[in-house]
Amino acid sequence: MTTNQMIWVRTKNELVQSVTRLGFPAALGEAVAQHLGSPKAMERMIAYLDYVKPTSDVMIVDEMLAIRSEIDAWRDRKASREANAAYNEMLYFGLETEDE
Repeated sequence: MTTNQMIWVRTKNELVQSVTRLGFPAALGEAVAQHLGSPKAMERMIAYLDYVKPTSDVMIVDEMLAIRSEIDAWRDRKASREANAAYNEMLYFGLETEDE
């Protein structure tokens, strides 16, 4: 198992423990971890669970969706910036052709 995989498993286990400490089934924690995908996102969810201590599974899922939405928006902004940079470079340097 690689280091990244070990970190992912450790963080997933912490998330599942946080969910079960609040009285929810471990399967909910497993599903949340799967949908969040990254250790950093799972750590944000763990912080939310430990600080807010939600009383319903709907609150947990709502926060998971909010975190996922922020991650997706960040990825979209990053892709947009990269595309804009490539476009600006094309405008500045022009298109290269084989004749040149």
